[in-house]
Parts: sequence; structure tokens; C-alpha cells
Amino acid sequence: MSSVKIPSFDNLTLDPSGPKGNAWGLFGKDNHLGMLNLLTPDVIKQSAAEEIREGARFALDWKLNALHKPAFGRESFEKKIHHKVPRAVNDDVLVFNTQSSTQWDGFRHYANQAHKLFYNGTSQETIETTDVLGIDSWVDNGGIVGRGVLIDVASYAEKNNVTFPPFESTVIPLDLVKKVAEEQQVSFRLGDILFIRVGFTKAYEQLSAEEGLALGQRAISRFAGIESSEATLRWIWENQFAAIASDAVAVESSPVDGPQVPPEWSLHQWCLAGWGMPLGEMFYLEKLASYCAKKKRWTFFFSSVPLNVPGGVASPPNAIAIM
Repeated sequence: MSSVKIPSFDNLTLDPSGPKGNAWGLFGKDNHLGMLNLLTPDVIKQSAAEEIREGARFALDWKLNALHKPAFGRESFEKKIHHKVPRAVNDDVLVFNTQSSTQWDGFRHYANQAHKLFYNGTSQETIETTDVLGIDSWVDNGGIVGRGVLIDVASYAEKNNVTFPPFESTVIPLDLVKKVAEEQQVSFRLGDILFIRVGFTKAYEQLSAEEGLALGQRAISRFAGIESSEATLRWIWENQFAAIASDAVAVESSPVDGPQVPPEWSLHQWCLAGWGMPLGEMFYLEKLASYCAKKKRWTFFFSSVPLNVPGGVASPPNAIAIM
């Protein structure tokens, strides 16, 4: 797919019957990978050759039960040990919402709300009656593998006495994200997997169990995230990222349909439904960020193979960064 020419942001809305800014059909009408098509063998080979230097590795999945109570009315994680008596043998049974800890949002998760259509014009009926757009298509393609780039907004904010309340609908400006990238001397290339650390998981781990439970039970789930705007979307598209992830609850500030998110510039709608660009949420970036700061190097080899669930909506990433 490397031969596909990526249009400019101003030349989007490839399917005039779809929502504004869509890239439907860019890689073919029946293609289920979206911007993951940018992760070509050449991109992956270059990433592995250049980024793996010390052999340091960091798992980026938070614990599945890290949240005392998931927000947005989602179920809590459950684990049952099944002792197969009389033998000394155990099985375990896990019950969890795939979006209750570190996760990739798949293309079946969030439609364009005006058109009621998912990526490439897929209808809700198709979602419910077929496996089209399932997250298993990513697995069939070898997962999400390439060069990761970390922008550590949280550390910058700490050093400069800037506060972003993590448990409110705090909007982190694009200009600050770009400023931190510039200070880190980060540059981007086609197919990069972008990570933005805003400090949510660190702040959450400092809560008591009671505070975490109360947070998940709020009537409105409000959390910090990056700015949703035309400028943000233009920046994302022009840098030709394959995927975007964060330690934030929703990448953009949440709730994603709240008053702080202009509906016409919603990242969930543009990235997932419009472009087929995976959004990663609540990635655990603490150890990786510390190592990056120590080495003054913010790029790494990244590998993620989600659960191989036919027709899956979302999945823990099973992610690792190697430097």
C-alpha cells in the first residue's frame, strides 16, 4: 500500500456521501486497516534497525484491574480461579470490558454521529451481522508494529509548574504538544505511532480505592486530554501517523461528546470513523517516559498484537516498547 498517495488535509472528504474530512476508499473500499496500511515492511525494518539499541524493553499495558471502577458505566474486571479438583490444576476465567484499562479503540467502536456510519461507510447493521472492521484484521496483518514517538507533556508541565487537572475535562492545547515535541527535538516520519503522555495513570495511582471508586461512579466522566480542533486534526493528518495513543482516558479530553469538544472536530469521529486511525487509551507510559528522559531519546521500536477476536470492537494492546 506504500504506493498510495496521501492527499492533503484540504483535499479530504474522499467519499462525498460520507462525513466531512473522510478518507474512505483511500486504501480500497473493502480495506479494514485504514492508516495501519502505512506500516509497510520497509517502515518496520527501518524502525527495528534504528531504534533497538540498548535492548531495554517496557510493557505498556496497565493492569487489567487498575481502575477501581471503570468510567462510562463499564463493567469492572473479574477474575475467577477454577481449581480442577481432585488434581492440583487451575484454570482462570476473566470477564472484562475491553475498554476498562489500556486499550486500542477499533473501527467498530465509534461512528460518525451525524451519518451513523463507521469507517469506509460501514453501517451498524453490518457491524452486528458480520465481522467486518473487526480488530482481528489488525492481528491478521501482524499487529501494530513500527516506530513509536513519545511526547511527554506531563513531565514538561511538572517542570514548568503548569497544571492540567486530570479528573476534569481539561483541554491540553495543541500548541503545547508541539512545543514539547520541539523541546525534545522530535521529528516525525510517515507511519509513526504517536504517544502523548498527559499524566492520567500517574495521578490515578495516587488515589485511594475509595477515591478511584467514586471517580468511576460520577454521572459525567470528565478527564483531561488533548485539544479537539481543526488544527489538531490537520497536524495529525499532515504528519501521517499510523496510530495515536496516550495515557489519557480518551486521547482527546472527555467526555468526547462534551461541550469542550466541537462535534465537527471530534477526534473519535475523524480518526476512527473518518480515517481508520486507531486510538490507544490509558497506555502505561511511566517507565518508558523515565527511560526516554534519561537517554534523551524519545523514539523506540513498538509492537502490539491485540486479542484475535473476530469482529472485535476494542482490545488490550499487549504492547511493548524496545529501545
